[in-house]
Amino acid sequence: MSWTRVFVLSFITTLLIFTFSSLVESAAVQDKIKADDPKGAARQVFMPESDASNFFKRRSRRSVRYYAELQAEQRLKISASERRREYNEEQRNEYENYLEEDRDEQTERSRETSEQLREFHYDGLYPRHNWFH
Repeated sequence: MSWTRVFVLSFITTLLIFTFSSLVESAAVQDKIKADDPKGAARQVFMPESDASNFFKRRSRRSVRYYAELQAEQRLKISASERRREYNEEQRNEYENYLEEDRDEQTERSRETSEQLREFHYDGLYPRHNWFH
């Protein structure tokens, strides 16, 4: 139900825009130019190709930045790299802690397993050796 309302409202809005846009005259052509002189209107709206290319060549160059603007951008870059470095360091520390705990658990399991095997195979003839001090 809501989609149909949205569609109808957008359709009505578009229809109104098209209706009133045909009533409004073009803003690019001045009122002084007569309708019987289309070349004069085109001459005022359009410019020669060489002028247009020069205009875009001038506008395509980057404008000179101020020293304060460069410093602010540099501070932003430095702070972003600092945050990235801290994040990577934190992730590396967490991973190292995880690896250390995992190795400790694995060492403990292997020690318990070897101890159980020694107790199982002990026949009482030889004194026990404590292998892991």
